[in-house]
Amino acid sequence: MDGPPVGRYKRVVRRASFFIGLLALLAPILAASPSYAIDRLWTGSPIAEARAQALLSAIRIADEHGLKPEWYRLADLERAVAPDADKDKAEQLLTDAFVAYASDVSTGRVRANSIDRDIDIQQRKLDRTELLKNAAEASDFAAWLAALPPKGDYPALQKTLATLRQQRATTTFTRLPDGEALKPGMIDVRIPILRKRLAELGLTVPSPGAVAELYDDPLVAVVKEYQTTKGLTVDGVIGAMTTRSLNTTLDDRIDQVIANLERRRWLPANLGNRYVLVNAGDYSMVFVNGGEVVFQSLVIVGTPKNPTPEIASTMYGFQTNPYWTVPQSIAGEEYLPMLRRDPHSLAASGFRIFESWNDDGSEIDPDTVDWSSVDPRAFPYRLRQDPGAGNALGYIFFPFSNKYGIYMHDTATRWLFTEGSRNFSHGCIRLQNPLDFVEKVFGGRGGFDKDRVRAAIDGGQQLSYSFPEPVRLYVTYRTVTANSDGVVTFRDDIYGRDRRVVQAMVQPRS
Repeated sequence: MDGPPVGRYKRVVRRASFFIGLLALLAPILAASPSYAIDRLWTGSPIAEARAQALLSAIRIADEHGLKPEWYRLADLERAVAPDADKDKAEQLLTDAFVAYASDVSTGRVRANSIDRDIDIQQRKLDRTELLKNAAEASDFAAWLAALPPKGDYPALQKTLATLRQQRATTTFTRLPDGEALKPGMIDVRIPILRKRLAELGLTVPSPGAVAELYDDPLVAVVKEYQTTKGLTVDGVIGAMTTRSLNTTLDDRIDQVIANLERRRWLPANLGNRYVLVNAGDYSMVFVNGGEVVFQSLVIVGTPKNPTPEIASTMYGFQTNPYWTVPQSIAGEEYLPMLRRDPHSLAASGFRIFESWNDDGSEIDPDTVDWSSVDPRAFPYRLRQDPGAGNALGYIFFPFSNKYGIYMHDTATRWLFTEGSRNFSHGCIRLQNPLDFVEKVFGGRGGFDKDRVRAAIDGGQQLSYSFPEPVRLYVTYRTVTANSDGVVTFRDDIYGRDRRVVQAMVQPRS
């Protein structure tokens, strides 16, 4: 039962007094605790003002990351930190600039998937509240801010960007005229211009012989050196692709570096301990296990018309002696004209024709179809190539989830790996030594035996194998990369994506 009213009143007063006293004791502790909201992050105290100055210092040199200080309203920020400035307005301006800059420099300025339909990656997003909390809690805010950009070859690309900008002010540019392909031994008025252009690019060019316009062997060797560094076919011939590459300006190269800094920011800061990284920009693939590169290979990727997309996925295993079901677009565009000329033209390559795209669709005789009436844009039949030496997927096939219907696989056209520019596929990734790659993935686990798998392949067996653990896959398009020694290599932008990235970066933030 309740006590007398006066007694209840005294107890309430005593409890209230206790809690008021407790709050008075805890108030200084709560105010100092970083886990609680701070009224002012940038103004009102020496620590806050030092934080603001560190932010401004970072934004002033944003161009080192391929970003522009004016994107973050640097001039307004400079005025906002003046002693007589409105503190509330300063807090808002500095907070907005901080969130924008921190996001741009760590996860990318633009939404990658909005740039190109052939980009489908899960780009990181920073939470505004978490970002502000971390900034408030950082014991050394300037160091914390400087640590936001990616690691890896990112710093080497930053150095290259600075070097190219310095060269732009002093280096001349001589355009090599277009014309018929220059081949070793030819005499042409463009040869002296070629020498000058190669010297401008920093290559050591030998002096001409008695005939200045002769494309002699020493000069051919320099051209081959250049072709090697750009991923071109190394034949010494100055054709259209090599001419276009030689005529790439410093401004173009600067834009390339900026695009590749941005593209690196799209990927996770840490790619993980075990992953495959395919770079369609330089036709390469590496497998990293335990943080170390344990396998690397050349790859063949998509043509400019059918580019290999940028994606992130996971591989769980592989299959031997796969069928190849021809995508509808390829069937209509490439194989329908052959069927119109000769309905049996595909049979020699191991193709069969089925009445529908359902797996249970029955096989049909190509003579029973009026191929001239078939719409190439809505090819109704399913073309399937049997396993064998001529199968487009080769002997090993690595499926992985993606919306483009591409995969990594072996190839029957191995001689294409000798080419410099290896963009020949319809978007899939052709691997040079797939069985060696599989051996590294298993690493002696799961009872894997390479000789036994090779025997199964030779025997025509269609088998499925599961990896001991899934392998994360990143397919990117890096046209500027640096090795572990910091040596930077440029590849030509065959897909034209670098230009679109730079154009998207200058647009106002959404």
